[in-house]
Amino acid sequence: MTWIIDNLGLIASLAAVHLQQSLIALVLGVVVSVPLGWIAWRYRLVRGPVIVLTGLLYTIPSLALLILLPALLGYSAISPTNLVVALAIYNVAILVRAVADGLDSVDADVRRAAIAMGYGSGRRFWAVDMPLAGPVILAGVRVAAVSTIALATVGILVGVQNLGYLFTNGLDRRLIEEVFAGVIAVILLALVIDALLVVLGRVLMPWQRSTRRRTRGSRPAVAAGGAA
Repeated sequence: MTWIIDNLGLIASLAAVHLQQSLIALVLGVVVSVPLGWIAWRYRLVRGPVIVLTGLLYTIPSLALLILLPALLGYSAISPTNLVVALAIYNVAILVRAVADGLDSVDADVRRAAIAMGYGSGRRFWAVDMPLAGPVILAGVRVAAVSTIALATVGILVGVQNLGYLFTNGLDRRLIEEVFAGVIAVILLALVIDALLVVLGRVLMPWQRSTRRRTRGSRPAVAAGGAA
């Protein structure tokens, strides 16, 4: 604990960089995954190939991907851009299926009602489909966020500075307190981001809370009716 207290500034600065890299990758992953997920949902013939091919991205070893990307992108091997792109690729692997499943979860009757009210395809997608698919997509985003924060630590193996520095430097110096600090910092960062996503979901999708309350409130009545 003494080492951690003495190096709080270092841990905080590395955590800030780590968070920045992870959030940029997460946003990029969402931006790419929404249209791909829509294509997989809208065109049934390509749904399987799109989901399978994007899912296979997660099987690429992270270190191998970080070694290959500099040659493909033209950036320096130690550029944070390589790490961000690699993390975004892994996010796409998770989120495309989440978007497709979320759009699948929207009741067809709701879509037909929106069409009857004069909603065009674009307006219906953003005003009806995406909000109702939101809970499923948010669940995928939460998984992707936690995964991204954990995976980002491998960047240190190719010279990208973040919380992974505490792991490699601690091992080199045989300083278990430094490694422990890195583990705790990554866990706390993941928990904080996950909690913020939950709060964001409640703010952006308040109807989900009322739906859950109605569902819970109806259970005793159903049970009573069954008993009668």
